[in-house]
Formats: sequence, structure tokens, C-alpha cells
Amino acid sequence: MKKKRLKFNELHIMLLPTVIIIIIFRYIPMAGLVMAFQDFLPGKGLFGEQEWIGLNNFRYLFSMPDSKTIFFNTLYIASLKIFFSFLIPIIFAILLDELNSKHFKKFTQTIIYLPHFISWVVLAGIFIDILSPQTGIVNKVLQNVFGIEPIFFLGSNKWFPIVLVSTDVWKGFGYGTIVFLAAISAIDPTLYEAANIDGANRWQKILHITIPGMSMMIVLIGVLRLGTVLNAGFDQVFNLYSPIVYRSGDIIDTFVYRLGIVQAQFDVATAAGLFKSVIAFVLVATSYYVAYKFANYKLF
Repeated sequence: MKKKRLKFNELHIMLLPTVIIIIIFRYIPMAGLVMAFQDFLPGKGLFGEQEWIGLNNFRYLFSMPDSKTIFFNTLYIASLKIFFSFLIPIIFAILLDELNSKHFKKFTQTIIYLPHFISWVVLAGIFIDILSPQTGIVNKVLQNVFGIEPIFFLGSNKWFPIVLVSTDVWKGFGYGTIVFLAAISAIDPTLYEAANIDGANRWQKILHITIPGMSMMIVLIGVLRLGTVLNAGFDQVFNLYSPIVYRSGDIIDTFVYRLGIVQAQFDVATAAGLFKSVIAFVLVATSYYVAYKFANYKLF
């Protein structure tokens, strides 16, 4: 039996730098996961004479008074983000598709897509100014137009999760809209022509043609988003939160950052990150399996 030999060409050479970067920054650091099972002391080195303590770091993590609140915040904020960042692009794509002016449609599509490319470092500074209780335009409008006292949006445990969800949806819904517009454009136009002959109005065409025509894409995107239920958005939260709103805005990623980088509890921080990664792996694997079963989605 002849052995098959791998054939390399210029495309593999172009891919090589990316593979090297992934190995260096993704796979080699995974050796540090051993810290989750050690009473880690930096002076002894990663594979030095460290004391192995089994699952004690995980027990300590779950016994911390803030751990339940942090896990709840992560699930709560991420779930709201998934729901609204999934629903709003569908609605907006349908509304945008109903526009008759092609130029206005393209202009709107471009405008709502632009925030997707702006870093949260930049957007956080903008939102801090806009939502400021003293000089922010939002509070100026609330005070002068509606007579409402200024609200400290970024310093209130009641309002902070709402700010996180609304700003994240605003930043990303343009990208989702484009995906669903592509699904709408794939619908057979003769279906709409037949509906016009039958006297269907716009709402009836949306309900019986557009939405069913998008159904496979809706199912696919919805299922794949389940794998991100523990990703509440580190970059956004880190740039907007403060100790005042830890109770409602602290998530697993920011908690791991403070434990590892600020407090130098590398072993406990690694345990928290590993716990999240294992749960996320199960969710991602499950979501891809469901996507394959119901939407025939394949990676290869």
C-alpha cells in the first residue's frame, strides 16, 4: 500500500506565518495551565519544585464571596448581548430591505457598519464623555427636555449592565445586519412577484416569504452564538467599569485579570480561566453539533 505524501505549494508558505503566530501565542502558553493545580510561587519557575495541590485552587475560587455574583454577571450580561445582538440585526435587515432607494440603503448600511471597526478603547472614551453626569449630552437632554435629574450611568449598578448591552449591540448590529441582508438577497424574487399578484401587502410578504427564507441563517447564527454565552466582553467591560459597579459589572474575564495581573494570584486566576475555558469548549462543541444537525453547517 502506497503512502500518501503531503504536497506543499505557495499557499501553504503564505499560511506558515499565521500558523507560527498561533503556535507561539495560543498553544505554547497552554503549558501554564499547570498553575491551576499548584501552589504557584513565581520564584521557583513554572516547572520547578512547585507544590501540587490538586483542585484546591478551584475550591478556593468557588468559596470566594464574590464568585457567585461574578458568574451570574457573566451569564446575565452575555445572554442579554446574545439575545439583542441577534434580534435587532434581523429586524433592521428586514426594514432595510424594504427601502426603495438603493443609494440611501447603501449609505445606511455603510454608516451602521462603521462602529464594528472602532476599538473599545476609543469608544469607551467617547461613551464616558457622552454619559457623564455633569457634561454628558445624554444627561443634558434628560435634564433640559424631560426634567430628569442627571444619572450616573457608569457608576450605577442599576444602569451599568444596560449601558454594556446597549453599547455592545450598537457597535455590532451593523455586521449582523449585513449577514441577514445576504440571506434575504438569496430569496427567489419570483416568490415576491407571485405574492404581489395574489394581492399580499408588505407585512404578509415579510411574514410568509422573507422570514421563512431567512430561517436557516437565523437558526445557524442563533445556535453558533450559544457557544459565546460566557464571553461577556472583556475589552468593553474593562474600559468602562470601575470598583463602584463591580457588583453588577464584574465578569469572569475582568476577575481573572485582577487576580492574576493586579493581585499576582497566578494559580487561582489560572483556575478561573481554565474553568471558563472548559465550559466554553463544551458549549462551542455543542453549538457546532446542533448547527450541523439542524442547519447542515460544516467546518470542512
